[in-house]
Amino acid sequence: MARKQTRKKASPRKPSTAEPPNAARDIAPAASSADARPHAGLDRGGMASLARISAGLSPHAMLDAWSDWSMHLARAPGRQMELIERAQANWLKLTQFTIASMLGQAPSAPFQPGRYDTRWSHQGWAQPPFAAWQQGFLALQDCWQAATSDLRGLRKQNADRTGFMMRQLLDSVSPANFPLTNPEILEKTWQTAGRNLFDGAAHFSDDARHIIAKEHRPVPEEFALGTVLACTPGTVVFRNDLMELIQYTPTTKKVQSEPVLIVPAWILKYYILDLSPENSFIRWLVAQGYTVFCISWRNPGPEHAEWSLDDYRQHGIMQALDAIATIAPGEKVHANGYCLGGTLLAITAATMARDHDDRLASVTLMAAQVDFAEAGELLLFLDESQVACLEDMMWTQGYLDRPQMSRAFAAIRSEDLIWTRTIRRYFLGEPDLPTDMRVWLDDTTRMPARMHSQYLRGVFLENRITAGRFAVEGRVIALKDIAVPMFVVATETDHVAPWRSVYKTALFTDCDLHMLLTNGGHNGGILSQPGHPRRHYRVGHRHAGAHYHGPDSWLAAHDPIEGSWWPEWERWLRARSSGKVAARTAGAPQQGYPDLGPAPGSYVHQS
Repeated sequence: MARKQTRKKASPRKPSTAEPPNAARDIAPAASSADARPHAGLDRGGMASLARISAGLSPHAMLDAWSDWSMHLARAPGRQMELIERAQANWLKLTQFTIASMLGQAPSAPFQPGRYDTRWSHQGWAQPPFAAWQQGFLALQDCWQAATSDLRGLRKQNADRTGFMMRQLLDSVSPANFPLTNPEILEKTWQTAGRNLFDGAAHFSDDARHIIAKEHRPVPEEFALGTVLACTPGTVVFRNDLMELIQYTPTTKKVQSEPVLIVPAWILKYYILDLSPENSFIRWLVAQGYTVFCISWRNPGPEHAEWSLDDYRQHGIMQALDAIATIAPGEKVHANGYCLGGTLLAITAATMARDHDDRLASVTLMAAQVDFAEAGELLLFLDESQVACLEDMMWTQGYLDRPQMSRAFAAIRSEDLIWTRTIRRYFLGEPDLPTDMRVWLDDTTRMPARMHSQYLRGVFLENRITAGRFAVEGRVIALKDIAVPMFVVATETDHVAPWRSVYKTALFTDCDLHMLLTNGGHNGGILSQPGHPRRHYRVGHRHAGAHYHGPDSWLAAHDPIEGSWWPEWERWLRARSSGKVAARTAGAPQQGYPDLGPAPGSYVHQS
């Protein structure tokens, strides 16, 4: 137990009212003057109609990328010669492999699929003629990858975007997608006398019906919320139009003096951190002796189109801190933000530091970015034309709908998240076996038009947080103002928040900071409960004011440690706590925070 520290107690603010949030915030750039034209609505309506046809992708952005690439390649005879030579070399390798296979030999495959490409796992792909078809596809893929690589004078984003679009086109004609050229489908059809194709047709019909009707699949009964998932006992102690605040029931007689507030992302629901009991981050943290609070965001509809990013700060995190200051009076709070919740928490912490609000004891960011200059392949979907396209689509419907966001994430790893699933569901006739993670991924949410526009422009596209141009309540904030200790968690194979991008938190802060890198992806790496097999992490400490070291030198200087990163973080958290007190009861009825019902609350059930 940490030694009791003498410190100034945090003074609770007067609890905020639960009035609906408003959008009178200057947290993002104002609307363009073009929107004030008399007939601007006609333009936006037309673009919104086009965006619905193109699944939210801007045709102008795609044409611009192809035009930029083709013109630069046309004036580069040296690159053209390189590509011709590469195509000839690939053809020679493919010919030699095919001839050797036909002669009964077992040659080594000259081309290998990507890391996440599981379409070729069946042993039949090693046999002729399927091996030749597979290698021919991979050889063509290799040629196009070279053709769309960086070229002098070509914008890197257009090179990446062209390569991405060509990869999508090639994946659509892969031999793995067709029954007559896929050995696994042929084998399954022979074994089941074609039953797999009938089952696949039924799956396709069911999926098409849900897509056309825009029906949201309910959570399966075997994964019911509150009994199987999101089942950690707790109480809703505060509710406004934007969020519910859950206080979890203690399982120890004493708890650390400082409570913990968890701020989840609003793209999907909060219970990624409270999945099944065996991998629930929240349940585990409660068992370590902490008073844990968690925000559950509302699933917004068209009537909430004007909710802003600052509404999520004021009526989300700040009102949660108001409630905690009353329930645990005088105590500072360990704040923990996941994904976009972490980005919002960083904004909030910087604003509180600027305003001399000292109610935070520490800040933890899990798979959360504060700088978006190296945000990975998500940058392929964002430029001025693309953001305007999404804004126009949200302008007509009031929100960004669930499928429009999930499709973007799936397209980044389409070979695994789209095509592998398509083959298994529609040609092999295999149902989607639900898991706790799959149920959560399917339980998507909407995002208010104004808030998402502000996020895309002010935070992502213009990178205002680290550029010194992000204003909250009319004044710019700076991450360097944050003085409380920080703990930053990144995951090695994160395709949403790449770890080197997450690492840049160390570049823009001066406080005492621990950086931890764990294996796994954006979700699986965070859910790394003790006892989880094949887990490791690296952790390093930077003292306040120390010099910056780049991500590669940091990686080389820190060896992997076997096991879950959760106990490492908890030890850090305990060392920055001031001792234990008797476990707290839920809420503070006398001060305006009564029991509003059991966890997981009502907002988590909204579809």
